[in-house]
Amino acid sequence: MQVLTYYSVVIPNKPGEGNKVLDALKNAGVNLIALWAYPIKGKNSVMDIAAADPKACAKALKSIGLAAGAKKQAFHFDGEDRPGAVAETVGKLAAAGINCHAAQGICAGSGRYGLLVQVADEDFKKAKKVLA
Repeated sequence: MQVLTYYSVVIPNKPGEGNKVLDALKNAGVNLIALWAYPIKGKNSVMDIAAADPKACAKALKSIGLAAGAKKQAFHFDGEDRPGAVAETVGKLAAAGINCHAAQGICAGSGRYGLLVQVADEDFKKAKKVLA
């Protein structure tokens, strides 16, 4: 398990807006660890961006007029892809009475998987102990 720092930015939900963010990160040499984007109410979307260098990420976002906002944290898992790998991780949180705010899992190919788990800020320290 690794704890990731990530930033959330709100952008218009229309073609090309996410690409502007990704181009700014690319041009600044920011290496992404994880990215998840989703629409929210109204005409906007949220991009949650975890980068190998969070400070460089925040600087690149600022260069295109986006405020990185407060640092947030998520849990990152990767390992051998097998039945139940994600269920075991999320099950530890459930057994401890911690709600998963969001989770994103993906098969990474070559028999590997990745998982990102977000919990409420007030549950973070407890979740970290449970997941360690």
